[in-house]
Amino acid sequence: MSPDRNHPSWPRAESPFTAAIMAGRWIRSAAVDDERGRHWRANPDPRRQSARSGHPGSLYAGAAGIVLFFLELAAATGHEAYLEDARQGARYLAATLRDEAGLSLYHGLAGMVFALAEAGWATGDESLEVAARAGADRVVRSLRRTDGGVGWTGDPAQRGDGGIILGLLHASGILGVSAYEEIAVEAGSRVADQVVPGHRFGQDGCPDLPVDAVTPGFLSGTAGTAFLLARLYGVTRDRRFLDAARRGADFVRTVSTVSDKHVLVPHHVPQGRGLHYLGLCSGSAGVARMFYELYRVTGDQGDLDWVRRLAAGIMCSGVPRRQTAGFWNVACQCCGSAGLLETFVGLWAATGEVSYLDFARTLGDNLIGRATGHDDAGYRWYQAYRRLRPWEVTADTGYMIGAAGIGSALLHLDAAGVTGEPRRVILLPDNPFPAIPVPASALRRSP
Repeated sequence: MSPDRNHPSWPRAESPFTAAIMAGRWIRSAAVDDERGRHWRANPDPRRQSARSGHPGSLYAGAAGIVLFFLELAAATGHEAYLEDARQGARYLAATLRDEAGLSLYHGLAGMVFALAEAGWATGDESLEVAARAGADRVVRSLRRTDGGVGWTGDPAQRGDGGIILGLLHASGILGVSAYEEIAVEAGSRVADQVVPGHRFGQDGCPDLPVDAVTPGFLSGTAGTAFLLARLYGVTRDRRFLDAARRGADFVRTVSTVSDKHVLVPHHVPQGRGLHYLGLCSGSAGVARMFYELYRVTGDQGDLDWVRRLAAGIMCSGVPRRQTAGFWNVACQCCGSAGLLETFVGLWAATGEVSYLDFARTLGDNLIGRATGHDDAGYRWYQAYRRLRPWEVTADTGYMIGAAGIGSALLHLDAAGVTGEPRRVILLPDNPFPAIPVPASALRRSP
């Protein structure tokens, strides 16, 4: 980090657009080319280790997420060199599909398929679409059938079967394979049969939590699974999915701290009722996505009211200038400022309320201000990714944890400011907001 944040010794970016370009410069410095294509070191800083290890092709912290960033940077700048970065990264994904043992959206094959399909669509390279279909076919072949239904991991959350189902729904649409949707719906039916969908406990992949903890959050808890079920209702109009989504949403409502205008969500219950994350993974930004998806598929104003209350709770918390117990020294998409930025740009695009765009710009300014670029290698963001290990400060290249995701969020903020020339941005399958981050009213006014 800079020894003096108020007087940094390197030139500052003047806009989200230029900051994203600077992030691209630093990520490019981490490129590794071999016979398989191009991937990027998780952390090129020789003095530090990456905050995440393993899954080199993943959407969360590996090549798949960085491919998405370069696709967006190419679209925003018109520069072919960035498209070539994405193309070479997609070649690496295609060459390493068979080596990936995991199936999940964020850490496995489903996320690699998502990036390959987007890269094939953007570049017109049919070989990438062929690879995406091969990956999706492997996901389908890995389905396990039991007396209780079908699934892959036994975990209904987005880190497990929920994310895989969302990935298959996206693959069905972009690749034109209806069988992927059919499998997704069948697997979703098993999730819908649960009393409280997404009801998970501390021992299930969360070693830092008590074994009897229940997590209402997005990536590993109830809200994310309710989002999935609402999405399946939108696809099928099968009432089973809506009823199950409502059960999950009702649980989140029950455990949340509610005032006249604000809502805060506990990280886990019963022990962590006073710990309120604000980001995507386990906090208000992710839960807001769930309630907005319910509003999107039902038109229920009560769901939109909860979206507004969750947003108000974030805006009144004092972040980003103030760090809280649930919003510490972290900038990334997963649990930091970039994830909040995605939510507020999306809320502005969905509602047209200027206060949301104003707050998104505040978040963008904060991200630009805390970037490090002292060696002229480009922008990176040093952060304490793990809340319980604040001494572990790293800068990573990946999407959910590092510069690629922060750069993408800044590009989405930039796109929100050019209403006269709207452009499509790449949103992950669990993002319910408009893919053109401009309110429909503004688009109608455009020539």
